[in-house]
Amino acid sequence: MNVLFEEDGAFKTGTIVADHDSSLQVDTSTGKRIKLKAAHVLLRFEQPAPDELLAQAESEMAGIDTEFLWEVAPEGEFDFAEMATEYVGHTPNPVEAAAVLLKLHAAPIYFHRKGKGRFRRAPPEILQAALAGLEKKRQQALAIERMVEELKAGQLPAEFAPLLPELLYKPDRNKPETKALEAACAATHETAERLLFRCGAIPDTHDYHLGRFLFEHFRSGTGFPPYAPAVAPADLPTAPVRAFSIDDAHTTEIDDAFSVEQKPDGGMRVGIHIAAPGLGFGPDADLGKIARQRLSTVYMPGNKITMLPEDVINAHTLAAGQDVPALSLYLDIAPDLRILAHETRIEHVPVAANLRHHDIEPKFNAETLAAGTVPEFEFRDELVRLWELATVLEAGRGKAGQQNRKDYTFRIDWEVETPQGPGRVTIEERPRGSPLDTLVAELMIVANTTWGALLRDAKLPGMYRAQTAGKARMTTVATPHEGLGVDCYAWSTSPLRRFADLVNQWQLIALLRNEKPPYPPKSAELMAVLRDFELTYASYAEFQRQMEHYWCLRWLLQEEVNEVTAQVLKENIVRCETLPLILRASGMLTLERGTRVRLAIADVDLLAAEAKATFVELLGPAPEAVEEEEGEG
Repeated sequence: MNVLFEEDGAFKTGTIVADHDSSLQVDTSTGKRIKLKAAHVLLRFEQPAPDELLAQAESEMAGIDTEFLWEVAPEGEFDFAEMATEYVGHTPNPVEAAAVLLKLHAAPIYFHRKGKGRFRRAPPEILQAALAGLEKKRQQALAIERMVEELKAGQLPAEFAPLLPELLYKPDRNKPETKALEAACAATHETAERLLFRCGAIPDTHDYHLGRFLFEHFRSGTGFPPYAPAVAPADLPTAPVRAFSIDDAHTTEIDDAFSVEQKPDGGMRVGIHIAAPGLGFGPDADLGKIARQRLSTVYMPGNKITMLPEDVINAHTLAAGQDVPALSLYLDIAPDLRILAHETRIEHVPVAANLRHHDIEPKFNAETLAAGTVPEFEFRDELVRLWELATVLEAGRGKAGQQNRKDYTFRIDWEVETPQGPGRVTIEERPRGSPLDTLVAELMIVANTTWGALLRDAKLPGMYRAQTAGKARMTTVATPHEGLGVDCYAWSTSPLRRFADLVNQWQLIALLRNEKPPYPPKSAELMAVLRDFELTYASYAEFQRQMEHYWCLRWLLQEEVNEVTAQVLKENIVRCETLPLILRASGMLTLERGTRVRLAIADVDLLAAEAKATFVELLGPAPEAVEEEEGEG
C-alpha cells in the first residue's frame, strides 16, 4: 500500500512498511524511512507507483479550470477528496484525487487552507480584490520590464521624471521605478547615477551634487515661509564713531565692523561692532524659528543659502551709509597696547565704509608694514594701529607666527558656458595670516572671549566652542580652547549667518538689559539647539568641502591640466600645492608626511567627483610642514 502525505509544506509519497494504526513506517521515494502519523496521510493507493503519482497528478491538474472548480465548490469547509468526487462525477482514482488536491493547493487566492487536505472557497468579494491585486502586479511587472528596456537603451521612462531626486538620492525599493532602475543597473553593470546620466536625467553634474545636499537638508526648497518682520529697536543711542568693516568683495552678511578713537596720551578706544539682529526678533518669533531650523548660512563656491531672509540681512548688515543696531564692545587701550578696560553697549552704529580685501591688501600687507611704506587711503592710520594691537594680542595668546596654511577663493562666472557645464571657475590662492586676516581674527577672538566670560561670570549658559586634547566641540559651559589659547570662546560675532552666535547675542542682550534670558541655566532647549547646531554646521562644512573639491576637478578640466605637484599627507593620500584638492594617488612610494611629489592627472569624472592621480616623480621634502588645524571664526 502506498500513501500521499504532506511534510514541510510539500506533498510526498511513499510505501507503507508497517502499519500500527496510529502511526506508519514509510519508505519514501527517495529511499528514506520515516515514521508518519496516520492522521497526516492524505491518500492511500495501490496504483500507480509512489514516484509516479505526483507526476501524473501534475499533468492531470493542468486541465482543471480553477474558476470552474471555485464555482462548483461547496460554501462551507470541505475535504479535497469530496471536491474531487464532485468535480469528476464519480469516485476519483488516486491520480484524479491528487490532481484536485494539487490544484486546490496551488490556488490560495481561490481556496483558503483550513487544515491538511481541507479547504474553504474564498468569498466572492475577497476573491475579486485578490484578483485585482494580481492583475495590478502583472501590469506592474510588465511596466517594470518596459522601463528596464528603455533604460538599457538610454531612454528615460516617463514615470521617472517626478521621482528623479528620490531615485538619485534615496530610492524607495518598494516602488516599481526603483525596481526597474536596479534591474537595469544589474543588466548594464552601471551605477544608478551613471545610468541616469546616460539617459539624460542629469544634464549638469554641478546640479547633481548640489541636489543631493538640497534633498537632504532643504527638501521643501530654499525659500522662506511667511514671517512677521523684525521689529526695529527704538530709542537706541547712536555711537559717536565712524565704523568700517573689512571683508572680501562678495560678503553681503557683514556682521562686524571696527572703530578707533585716538587718545591724547597715545592710547586709543577700539570699538568692535557686531550686527544685532537679536534686537529685532527673539527665539519664539517667526524669524527666530526660521534661524533655528536652518542654523547657519550654507556656503559653496559661487552660491550660498542664507540663514535669514535677504530683507532681514539688508536691515541689519553693517553696510556703508547705514545706521545699524549693534552690540558693541569697546576696549580702552593703553599707549603700550595693553587692554585696560572693556565695556559692552547696545546702540546704533554709523558705518562709514566697507573696506574690501582686494582693494586694501595691495597697499596694506606684510611688506609695506615692515618697510613703513603703507600708502595713504581712508582708515589707513586706524588699520595700522589695529594691526599693532593685533600683533600684541596674538603674542599674548602664545600664537604669534603660527599661521602657515593657505586659503583659496573660488569665483564662478555663471554667464560663461563651458564643456563641463555652466560656470567658469577661478581659484585664487591667498595665504592665511595676512595683516588684515590677523587684525580681524584677533579682534574677533577678543570679542568672543570677553562676551563668553561675561556670560560665564553671570552664570548664564551660552554656546561655547571648546578644544581640549586636540578635539574641538560645542558646549554650553565656558571651557578652554587650547588651540586658540583662551579660557573660553563663545561664538558671538556672526549672528547674521550662524545660529550659535545669535543665541549668544540673545543671552547677552538679556544680561545687559537685566531681563529674563531666553535660555536659563540647565536649559533643555539650549542643549537640543547645541546638538542640532553642531551636527548641522559640520554637515554644511562638509558639503562646502565637497563642492570645493568638485570645482577643483572642474578647474583641472577647464585648464586642461594633466600634472600637478602635491605634498604627502599619509600613505597614498596627497594634497595639491596650488589647489585645495586632496587625492588618492596610485603607484606611490612610502614617503614621509610633507614630501613633495609630481602626479599625473587623468580620467577626471565630475559625476563621481573623482580623478585618477598617478605618482610620477619625487620632488623632495616640503618647504614647510603640512599642517592640519581647525579654523575658528
